[in-house]
Amino acid sequence: MTFYHITTPEHWSKYAADSFYEAESLHSEGFIHGSFAEQLDETLATYYKNVEKVLILTIEEVNLESELKVEKSRNGQFFPHVYGKLNKSAISYVEERELKN
Repeated sequence: MTFYHITTPEHWSKYAADSFYEAESLHSEGFIHGSFAEQLDETLATYYKNVEKVLILTIEEVNLESELKVEKSRNGQFFPHVYGKLNKSAISYVEERELKN
Protein backbone atom coordinates (compact mmCIF):
# COMPACT_ATOMS: atom_id res chain seq x y z
CA MET A 1 0.00 0.00 0.00
CA THR A 2 1.16 3.51 -0.85
CA PHE A 3 0.20 6.55 1.20
CA TYR A 4 1.38 10.13 1.69
CA HIS A 5 2.55 12.52 4.37
CA ILE A 6 2.62 16.31 3.95
CA THR A 7 5.25 18.47 5.59
CA THR A 8 6.96 21.80 5.06
CA PRO A 9 10.44 22.15 3.58
CA GLU A 10 11.54 23.81 6.82
CA HIS A 11 10.46 20.92 9.01
CA TRP A 12 11.83 18.31 6.59
CA SER A 13 15.23 20.02 6.61
CA LYS A 14 15.58 19.37 10.37
CA TYR A 15 16.04 15.68 9.50
CA ALA A 16 18.29 16.12 6.46
CA ALA A 17 21.21 14.24 8.02
CA ASP A 18 19.08 11.53 9.66
CA SER A 19 17.90 8.16 8.33
CA PHE A 20 14.44 8.88 9.76
CA TYR A 21 11.85 11.65 9.90
CA GLU A 22 9.54 12.69 12.74
CA ALA A 23 6.47 14.86 12.34
CA GLU A 24 5.51 17.15 15.21
CA SER A 25 2.35 15.08 15.67
CA LEU A 26 4.43 12.06 16.68
CA HIS A 27 5.21 13.86 19.94
CA SER A 28 1.85 15.60 20.44
CA GLU A 29 -0.51 12.81 19.29
CA GLY A 30 1.64 9.68 19.23
CA PHE A 31 1.61 9.12 15.49
CA ILE A 32 2.48 10.65 12.12
CA HIS A 33 -0.54 11.62 10.02
CA GLY A 34 -0.89 10.25 6.52
CA SER A 35 -3.36 10.47 3.68
CA PHE A 36 -4.35 8.28 0.79
CA ALA A 37 -4.10 9.79 -2.72
CA GLU A 38 -7.80 10.69 -2.89
CA GLN A 39 -7.53 12.55 0.46
CA LEU A 40 -4.55 14.77 -0.37
CA ASP A 41 -6.44 17.75 -1.80
CA GLU A 42 -8.81 17.92 1.18
CA THR A 43 -5.93 17.58 3.65
CA LEU A 44 -4.02 20.37 1.92
CA ALA A 45 -7.09 22.64 1.86
CA THR A 46 -7.90 21.93 5.53
CA TYR A 47 -4.48 22.11 7.18
CA TYR A 48 -2.20 24.05 4.83
CA LYS A 49 -4.31 27.10 3.95
CA ASN A 50 -1.61 29.65 4.76
CA VAL A 51 1.40 27.67 3.57
CA GLU A 52 3.09 28.58 0.29
CA LYS A 53 5.09 25.40 -0.30
CA VAL A 54 4.85 21.82 0.96
CA LEU A 55 6.60 18.53 0.44
CA ILE A 56 4.49 15.45 -0.22
CA LEU A 57 6.26 12.28 0.86
CA THR A 58 5.24 9.09 -0.95
CA ILE A 59 5.53 6.22 1.52
CA GLU A 60 5.60 2.52 0.72
CA GLU A 61 4.14 0.44 3.55
CA VAL A 62 6.21 -2.60 2.55
CA ASN A 63 9.39 -0.72 3.57
CA LEU A 64 7.99 0.87 6.73
CA GLU A 65 9.72 -0.09 9.98
CA SER A 66 7.20 1.49 12.38
CA GLU A 67 3.67 0.25 12.93
CA LEU A 68 1.01 1.47 10.50
CA LYS A 69 -2.65 1.63 11.47
CA VAL A 70 -5.50 2.73 9.22
CA GLU A 71 -7.92 4.47 11.56
CA LYS A 72 -11.18 6.38 11.42
CA SER A 73 -10.53 10.11 11.64
CA ARG A 74 -11.78 13.31 10.00
CA ASN A 75 -15.33 13.12 8.65
CA GLY A 76 -15.50 9.40 9.39
CA GLN A 77 -12.84 8.66 6.78
CA PHE A 78 -10.02 6.18 7.36
CA PHE A 79 -6.47 7.56 7.31
CA PRO A 80 -3.03 5.92 7.62
CA HIS A 81 -1.18 6.69 10.87
CA VAL A 82 2.46 5.78 11.50
CA TYR A 83 3.12 4.94 15.15
CA GLY A 84 6.82 5.72 15.36
CA LYS A 85 9.61 7.34 13.40
CA LEU A 86 9.35 7.26 9.63
CA ASN A 87 12.41 5.55 8.20
CA LYS A 88 13.47 7.40 5.05
CA SER A 89 14.01 4.11 3.22
CA ALA A 90 10.19 3.78 3.14
CA ILE A 91 9.91 7.08 1.23
CA SER A 92 9.92 6.42 -2.51
CA TYR A 93 9.42 10.00 -3.69
CA VAL A 94 9.41 13.57 -2.37
CA GLU A 95 7.33 16.06 -4.36
CA GLU A 96 7.67 19.78 -3.79
CA ARG A 97 4.37 21.55 -4.41
CA GLU A 98 3.58 25.27 -4.51
CA LEU A 99 0.16 26.00 -3.07
CA LYS A 100 -2.15 28.61 -4.50
CA ASN A 101 -3.97 29.89 -1.43
